[in-house]
Amino acid sequence: MLHENISQYNIILASGSPRRQQFFKDLGLNFSIELKPVDEVYPPRLRHFEISDYLAQLKALPFKANLKPNDILITSDTIVWHNKTALGKPKTAAEAFQMLKSLSNTTHEVITSVCFTSSQFEKTVSSVTKVTFKALTDDEINYYINTYKPFDKAGGYGIQEWIGYIGVTKLEGSYFNVMGLPTDVVYRILNDIVS
Repeated sequence: MLHENISQYNIILASGSPRRQQFFKDLGLNFSIELKPVDEVYPPRLRHFEISDYLAQLKALPFKANLKPNDILITSDTIVWHNKTALGKPKTAAEAFQMLKSLSNTTHEVITSVCFTSSQFEKTVSSVTKVTFKALTDDEINYYINTYKPFDKAGGYGIQEWIGYIGVTKLEGSYFNVMGLPTDVVYRILNDIVS
């Protein structure tokens, strides 16, 4: 079992996301949380998973010089990919409205990249989930934004919240990936690393 095999390693989760932190607890992992500021800007030529891969690796950079031999640093990034454009976190209610309006009655992709970094190696993997929304009314979108304030979420929504209950009609791939971490992938890669 992973939690027995990995006990000799020091897992560092570089994420302020309460959802990702809870996933690590639920996976039975002992870990510490360390945060370092990163300017999350990527080259405009990047597309699709290249963006989230780049950002996950960028978040690992400030830690690299100080990693000890038994440290495993985990960084990640989630984007929503729709109409050949990456949707990040909305800064305003108007921006969140525009995002959700564009996702209404369509299918988009949620991409999460996870970067595993140690003093010896770096491995980045990405997971893609297709999410289909029903046609959302303006009232539904406004109610959701005003009630849930989804400004910390890529694409302006959290699937585990009200909008996911009433709006998502189809899902292809990992549900947890849409919440911000492909837990099955993290479990598999950590198993590979320690075995």
